[in-house]
Amino acid sequence: MQYLHTMVRISDIDASLHFYCELLGMREMSRRDSEQGRFTLIFLAADEDVERARAEKSPMLELTYNWDPETYSGGRNFGHLAFRVDDIYALCQRLQDGGVTINRPPRDGHMAFVRSPDGISVELLQKGEALAPQEPWASMPNTGTW
Repeated sequence: MQYLHTMVRISDIDASLHFYCELLGMREMSRRDSEQGRFTLIFLAADEDVERARAEKSPMLELTYNWDPETYSGGRNFGHLAFRVDDIYALCQRLQDGGVTINRPPRDGHMAFVRSPDGISVELLQKGEALAPQEPWASMPNTGTW
């Protein structure tokens, strides 16, 4: 078995690409519009997976945008996406500076949770050993659900 991709439905392409690409650092690998199906598929890869995604077409995140308006809820029911990151504090700061709420701050220097513009829970895990606890993260409370 080989992991290929995870699909999440999105309601705003620009907001989603801002979150996943500009703030999280993923890269758009391909995009396909289906006039007949009335949807757009956008495949993203994490920076360290780009070459593997090009060669094997995996692992990727598939963003599905349906052209006819729909209300998406239950991001928590989906579960979450998880990404290993080089510096959890720096990424959380970049996300926060970009207007993203840090729902579960990286108090332990190891794990944090945020949500995408469509309410998808995203887990961030520090690569290697946990970083030493530091402020403002160490004393920051949880916000909302994650």
